[in-house]
Amino acid sequence: MAIKKIGVFTSGGDAPGMNAAIRAVVRACIYHKVEAYGIYHGYDGMIAGDFEPLTGRSVSNIIHRGGTILKSARSAAFMTKEGRKKAFENLKKHNIDAIVAIGGDGTFTGAKVFTSEYDMPILGLPGTIDNDLNGTDYTIGYDTAVNTAAIAIDKIRDTASSHNRLFFIEVMGRHSGQIAIHSAIAAGAEAVMIPEVDLSIDQLVAILEKGANKKSSSLVVVAEAGKTGRSMDIAREVQERFSHYDTKVTILGHTQRGGTPTVNDRMLSSRLGVAAVEGLLKAKRGCMVGIVNNKIKFTPFEKAITKVNKLNKELLHIAKVLSV
Repeated sequence: MAIKKIGVFTSGGDAPGMNAAIRAVVRACIYHKVEAYGIYHGYDGMIAGDFEPLTGRSVSNIIHRGGTILKSARSAAFMTKEGRKKAFENLKKHNIDAIVAIGGDGTFTGAKVFTSEYDMPILGLPGTIDNDLNGTDYTIGYDTAVNTAAIAIDKIRDTASSHNRLFFIEVMGRHSGQIAIHSAIAAGAEAVMIPEVDLSIDQLVAILEKGANKKSSSLVVVAEAGKTGRSMDIAREVQERFSHYDTKVTILGHTQRGGTPTVNDRMLSSRLGVAAVEGLLKAKRGCMVGIVNNKIKFTPFEKAITKVNKLNKELLHIAKVLSV
C-alpha cells in the first residue's frame, strides 16, 4: 500500500528537540510529496480526533524551541481496547496511512500493541531526556538536559564556595543515572548517587571527609530516585554526621526538560525525523529509529523498551578519580 498521509505526535514527558523532530518529519513528508498530519496531545488526541494538516509554514521557526507544538500527554484511555479502537477509527477517517511516534518507553509500548492489533505502520523516535532506550546511543533531549544540569551545578558551586557549603543537587532520572553521572563529571562534583550503583551514606561520608580539608565546598549530584533515597533524605542523614558543613539542597526539576535544544539535539532530531519518514516509505514498521555509532538503526519496539544498563562503568571510575 502506498503511503500518502503520515501522522506525527509527541507523547509522555516532553524533551528539548521534539519540535526539531516534528519539523524534520513534516519537511521530509513535503520533500517526498506525502501529506503530514499533526496529532495533538499524544494518544489522547488520537482518540479525540484532534488532527490538523501540517505544512512547511506550520513548522517554521520551531527548530530552536523547547517543548512540543503538538503538546503531550500520558493516556489512560489508550491502554484500553476501546480507546485504541476509537484511535484507529479516527486515523482511518482522516486517511492516515502511517505514524511517527515521538516519545519514550511508554509511547513505544502503546505503539507496539497498536500496530499488532491494527497492522498500522508506526515508527518511533526516541524522545526522552533519560537516555534509557536500547537501540540508540542518545535520545532526543538528553544532551540539552545534561547541559542544563551542568550549567546549574556550575552556578551552585559559585555560591557554595563563597559560604563553605555542602550542596546536594538533585537531577532527573528515576531509573537512569545518565544525566547525573555526566553532569557530575562535567561540573566537577565530589560525588554522584545513581540508581545503578548502591552508594551508602557511610561511603558518601567517607568520600566527603577525604576532601573536607582540601576544598572550600563540596557538591553531590543525586539522581531523583537513587537506591539510597531522595536528596532531602540523604542531606538530612549526612548533616547529622557532617555538622560543620552548612548543608543545602537544590532540586533542578523540570528546568531540565525546557530550554533551547543544543546543536547536538537539533542534529539528532533532524536526522531521525528524515529517517523515520523515509523508513515508512520503504515499508519499515514496528521499530524505533535510533543512531548507533553515527549510523541510523531500526530497532524493534520490544527490544528498544527492554531495560538495559547503558551506564559506562568507565565513567564511574573517572568520577572517583576526579573527586579527590
